[in-house]
Amino acid sequence: VQLQASGGGLVQPGDSLRLSCGVSGRTESLYGLAWFRQVPGKDREFVASILWHPATTTYAPAVNGRFSIFRDFGPKILHLQMGSLKFEDSGIYYCAAATLKLRSVQDATEYEFWGQGTLVTVSS
Repeated sequence: VQLQASGGGLVQPGDSLRLSCGVSGRTESLYGLAWFRQVPGKDREFVASILWHPATTTYAPAVNGRFSIFRDFGPKILHLQMGSLKFEDSGIYYCAAATLKLRSVQDATEYEFWGQGTLVTVSS
């Protein structure tokens, strides 16, 4: 499975931004997809995930109600719609894929495939 993230950029607090992740390869083997983010000096942080058996979305408390994760064309494109952006939402955002059943969607070590990351900077 190959992942290609895009859509990052420089935005102001309160703005919206949509990230996308192209998913290719053996997509029929996927169990779920997720977004994580990371800032220098900190561990990769869970943002949101989407599973399809059963259909489930999960959000980190810090983004719940402001972000939305969804797919287009089945598993081919993963989006993260981000709204009401805050300074603390800045970071490199990574899309991740899992082919095995996840014990915890928030555990980055359970995802086998990762995109290259796209930078989001929230600044006034």
